[in-house]
Amino acid sequence: MDLRDRIVTRVARELRDGDYVNLGIGMPTLVANHIPPGVHITLHSENGLLGIGPFPTDDEVDPDLINAGKETVTETPGCSYFSSADSFAMVRGGHIDLTVLGALQVDAEGNLANWMIPGKMVPGMGGAMDLVSGARRVVVAMQHTAKGRSKVVRECTLPLTSSRTIHLLVTELAVIGFPEGRATLLETAPGVDVQEVLAATEAKLVVPSTVPQMSIQETHA
Repeated sequence: MDLRDRIVTRVARELRDGDYVNLGIGMPTLVANHIPPGVHITLHSENGLLGIGPFPTDDEVDPDLINAGKETVTETPGCSYFSSADSFAMVRGGHIDLTVLGALQVDAEGNLANWMIPGKMVPGMGGAMDLVSGARRVVVAMQHTAKGRSKVVRECTLPLTSSRTIHLLVTELAVIGFPEGRATLLETAPGVDVQEVLAATEAKLVVPSTVPQMSIQETHA
């Protein structure tokens, strides 16, 4: 299992039956490939689609049917189309149960930075500001380091996406929660010990006396 699959498989365990879910562009979209058996969710896209299906095969591609990341998608029976304004009203109204986002930085208090304009690492913030503020739960899926530097930092140096604390961070090394705004090590990845996580993390982590191992075993229906 490669690093991205490890991350999104663990994130998929956060899905609950009946959830309305928004998956951010990039790695978060892969969560849809790892939905646990018996869990039925409805995928939402900011550009106005509720009920996204699997990615299309070559003969199913419809260039007019895309998600917010401009990837071609399929639709599920009973899906709905609507304006972008209505889509964001769903987000801002608190009707999205879970959003999964990528990030450039997450800090020790659970603040998120996933965009910047000056260097154009990412062209813009897209719907992330609304999603982080409006979704009931916010999970970040990202790699723990980039170019040898920790992305789990003491304080974000890039522009904050929202001042609202995220609920959970999943990386290839660990699962980190933010109870009371304090980065807390909840799980380590298979084959990774606590010291390895601490060495790769700039932020100070609260480490409980017992830290279980991340469960990434996939069960197929």
